[in-house]
Parts: sequence; structure tokens; C-alpha cells
Amino acid sequence: MRIALTGGSGKLGRTVLARLRAEGHHVINFDLAGNRGAGFVRIDLTDFGQVVDAFSGVNDQVDGFDAVVHLGAIPAPGLAPDVATFHNNMLSSYNVFQAARRNGIKRIVYASSETVLGLPFDVDPPYIPVDEEYPARPESTYSLVKHLEEQMAVELVRWDPELSITALRFSNVMDPEDYARFDDFQADATLRKWNLWGYIDGRDGAQAVLKALQTAPPGFERFIIAAADTVMRRPSAELADEVFPNVRLTRLVNGTDTLLAIDKARRLLGYSPEHSWQDPR
Repeated sequence: MRIALTGGSGKLGRTVLARLRAEGHHVINFDLAGNRGAGFVRIDLTDFGQVVDAFSGVNDQVDGFDAVVHLGAIPAPGLAPDVATFHNNMLSSYNVFQAARRNGIKRIVYASSETVLGLPFDVDPPYIPVDEEYPARPESTYSLVKHLEEQMAVELVRWDPELSITALRFSNVMDPEDYARFDDFQADATLRKWNLWGYIDGRDGAQAVLKALQTAPPGFERFIIAAADTVMRRPSAELADEVFPNVRLTRLVNGTDTLLAIDKARRLLGYSPEHSWQDPR
């Protein structure tokens, strides 16, 4: 496919860019930062004119696109004032979605976030493992935007029944070099309670993007994308009982299995995490 990738210079974006190109796709990285040369175009996603023009094609590189992968955003709460986060992320996503539609692009995969599940879980989740079935519980401006993006996608696919939009609710993205500090989490179960001790290896995040591009049908779906395990060596059920004693465990959780349910992504996308922080390195 000819793929327009926003945010391909970011932490997850770099891995997604490499994986998609390794699979033979023609990918252009649209970002504010990046290395000059073929395959990179500097863009301000808050400027609709730039986005709609870019998605129509890039001179001497590609004549139009088959799909959009949208990762470009202020990537977490607290990195900018709330109003800056809202204005940048909300407007960028609207521009990307609408520019894709204006250019006849029918396949969009984008980064939603685990934060819509209620992070940092200062208020108990309704049950554990958490999944996509309960209503969004945004607790920050960043998370509010992610929720509004999902609602926007619901309406856009209603307007255009041929359109496919997939929201990937990524957990905390980690690269292999990040795993050395996981030992620091082990002594205190509360240090990583904020996302139920979850994470996602960037390489598995890229796998999820690829699977969504390959398999997502028309319409809108949201998926939690996390590793198969937690950041802890202690059993997950033991952690949940200690830190969230009043929350119902809805099923048997074996060993260090993730408490961010990835069953839906496994079933509908064929997503299958291949990497763990505890793998021999």
C-alpha cells in the first residue's frame, strides 16, 4: 500500500515506519521533525490546507495514498498546557480524518490511548481486566481528546459507510532499552498501578498497526493494544487483590498476564504480542 504516516519520527512512529517499509509498503513520514530526504515531508497537522494537499500526493515520491496511519500528536498528558494539548491534538485529528476523506482514502488507523479507560485509576476501574466494553472515563485533557476522536470517528463512518477507521488504544510504549528500569517497579506495587502495570513493546505496537491495515473492515472499531504480560514479576491477580481490593476480577488471570484485555484485538485483528520485557536479551 501507499501509506501516509503522521508522527513517523516519534517513539512509536519510528518503529511503525520501519515495520511498514520492511513489509514492502511505500510510506511517507509526515511530521514536524525528521531527517530531510526521500520519504519525509515536514508538515503542520493543524493546518488543514497542508494536510489535504499532502494526502493528495508528494511530488516525485507518490501519487496519492491508499491508507493513513495517524500517530502525530502531543503524545501524553502534562507535556504541554491543557489548552495547547486540546487545540493541537483535536484539530490535527480532525484535519487528518477529513483530509483523508477529501482525497478518497478509505482506510485510517490511528493512535487512541489506554488513558480513555480511566487512567490513572485513582478511581477504581469497574472491573479487572479492563476492556473496551465500558464507557470511556477520560481523566485528563489529553484523554478527553482521545475520547472525542473516537466519537468523531463513529460519526464519520456513519456518514461514509465505506470508510474504515481503527482506533488502537496503545498502552505505555516501551523500547528494549527501556526495560532495564523495570526492576525499579518491583518493590512497590503502587508505582505502576496507574495503568494496571501495563505496557506495549513498540515492535508489537507496529504489528497491531500492520494487522489493522490488513484486516479492518469498513466501520469503526477500538482495540486495547498491550503486551501479553505486565511490567511486574509478581502474579497479576495478587497485584489486583492488593491494590484494588474492591474491584471484581472477571476471570482467572494466570501468572503475569496483562490486566489490559487484548482479547478483542487477538480475535478481530489477529494481533499476537511477540515481545516481553522478560525475554532474554
